[in-house]
Amino acid sequence: MTNFFSLKAPAKINWFLYITSKRKDGYHDIYSIMQCVSLFDNIYFEPSDNLEIITNANIPVKENLVYKAAIAVRRYTGVKNGVRITLKKSIPIGAGLGGGSSDAGYTIRGLNQLWSLNLSKRDFLKISKEIGSDVPFFMNGNIALVKGRGEKIKELKLNKEFLLLLIKPDINISTSWAYKRFDIINKGKRLTKVNFDIKLFLRALEEEDFNFLDDLIYNDFIKVVFGEYPILSKLKEEMVKTGALLTGLSGSGPTLFGLYKNEDDALKALRCIKPFWGTIVKTLI
Repeated sequence: MTNFFSLKAPAKINWFLYITSKRKDGYHDIYSIMQCVSLFDNIYFEPSDNLEIITNANIPVKENLVYKAAIAVRRYTGVKNGVRITLKKSIPIGAGLGGGSSDAGYTIRGLNQLWSLNLSKRDFLKISKEIGSDVPFFMNGNIALVKGRGEKIKELKLNKEFLLLLIKPDINISTSWAYKRFDIINKGKRLTKVNFDIKLFLRALEEEDFNFLDDLIYNDFIKVVFGEYPILSKLKEEMVKTGALLTGLSGSGPTLFGLYKNEDDALKALRCIKPFWGTIVKTLI
């Protein structure tokens, strides 16, 4: 059994996010490219007689996805081992950056290592699907095309890093609320059927063809959250004014990302857009 160690759980952005249908089970099918970025929660694992979760997040333990992931691993494998997991969060909660899902995914990875479980990719998928729709993405590489409820994942290759400014106003958005609002707004409407060449999208990113990409950096939640929170459209305009080459909404928001040419431009933009939470990150390849 491995002793004390830690893992870094990254945040993600959605380059685009289309909601393509509502399923009979109440969930929604999506079509999205997700990519990890260099903003991390730190998760520490050590053997213990009991299941202990210690965190700086203001979330009841049994609602924390780290706890749910540990329970799911024990239930799936039949292992009754204890563990002390210490979660130090840096990714904002309710931000659309996948922090909770990443924590869950990296908890599964950590317990696989700590308890020497030798879980297969299929095992990882089965366990992660039980916890949340975004969790399976974090069981794979740093960038992927994600379809279905989130369980259909095709790993992609992007050979270039990008510098992003993340800005989150002082609001938290529940993903379940955002989907309910989306359903109300789109009641009776035909949802988007997406059909474009992913290779072309990735090539355009690598070649920095931002005019081509501008129409593709799209998120179906924009029509939901921008209407409810006008500050988001104002922040998006500010990012464009301060030199963002592309802007987008991550997940169900409220975090916006802007792609900047260099760190100086991003820092100037961050200073202009204060006092909101913001940070500069790189995409992970």
